[in-house]
Amino acid sequence: MSTEKESAILTREDNGVFIITMNRPEVSNAVNGAIAEGMDAALTELDNNPNLYVGVITGAGKGFCSGMDLKAFLTNIKPFTDSRGFAGIVRKPAEKPLIAAVEGFAVAGGMEIALSCDLIVAAKNAKFGVPEVKRALVAAAGGLMRLPKRIPYHVAMHMAITGEYIDAQRAYDVGLVAEVCEPGEALEKAVSLARLITKNGPYAVKCSKAIIRDTQDLTEAEGWEMQDRVGLPALDTEDAKEGAAAFAERREPVWKGK
Repeated sequence: MSTEKESAILTREDNGVFIITMNRPEVSNAVNGAIAEGMDAALTELDNNPNLYVGVITGAGKGFCSGMDLKAFLTNIKPFTDSRGFAGIVRKPAEKPLIAAVEGFAVAGGMEIALSCDLIVAAKNAKFGVPEVKRALVAAAGGLMRLPKRIPYHVAMHMAITGEYIDAQRAYDVGLVAEVCEPGEALEKAVSLARLITKNGPYAVKCSKAIIRDTQDLTEAEGWEMQDRVGLPALDTEDAKEGAAAFAERREPVWKGK
């Protein structure tokens, strides 16, 4: 990874939690090629490293992400990767759970990055929005598809065609945000939430995420087929046997991820 990519995306491991930081605070973490490529590499590391269980994505400085770097875009710098799309995430997020830790704002492409995550933790002062229509643009990085699946249709439509923001409390009330915290505490709260996930069987967590994510647009019969195909093999894993043994022996389980 080049120096530019390393500086645009910072990563660190914390007991199985992989913290990914968009690090361009001087431009509100606007997405350029370096962020996209660095994010792509970080998510690949998350999925391929057996010692990592959950990813937490956050932004350096006062906000999460303001969206695409328009100045970079005008110089033909592509803010996406071939494999994962815009910001190196929206078309192919990690297979393992992702939590967005939002301070300040997650707007435009920043909102679409947050929507690519499985859970969102937000500071009370955070704002969310897809304001692209205010610039005669369309939120084309998955936001218009994902938003009405996460919140009521008319709330999603209001956000999309007015371009107006909602605050963290409103986002929590409509089900977009999982937890609201004091300003400055979003990352800490997200890591605490990640720790709850790391206590569970990693294979079962990965399968559970896949079933919820991939059955949303299936018929009931198709959903059952996928659930059986993805979920039932978990019964035959070493971790399933360990989970039962740990329960019977009243001890904490020791997961192997298989």
